[in-house]
Amino acid sequence: MLTIGDLSRATGVKVPTIRYYEQMGLMTEPERSEGNQRRYTRTERERLSFIKHARELGLTIEAIRELIDLSRHPERPCGEADRIAAEQLDAVREKIAKLRRLENELERIATHCGGDTVRDCYVIRALADHDLCGSEH
Repeated sequence: MLTIGDLSRATGVKVPTIRYYEQMGLMTEPERSEGNQRRYTRTERERLSFIKHARELGLTIEAIRELIDLSRHPERPCGEADRIAAEQLDAVREKIAKLRRLENELERIATHCGGDTVRDCYVIRALADHDLCGSEH
């Protein structure tokens, strides 16, 4: 059995985050010692590692909740899990596309400046006037 501190160290998840996941219903309420200290099992450690990895991949709490529910029914088809992963992949690709547009615009603004003083600085003017941007971002 692990204390919440031991669980935190073992998984790299901070104690307040562990409590938050319990409040959100992603983790079951742990057993308590006679001194009312939380005691976690190996299964709960594995669950927390699952949640941490899912969060690192950017999955929402609701998506994680769905995946946890699916994991409780190993005989079911995995189409729902595939759908959740595909939706997250689409979201990540959209973010990457937006970041590329931002990168291109920042590069254009940063290399467009030919002024020697702030008064003539294209960066300052472009930030003040969105019409000077080369594209939507």
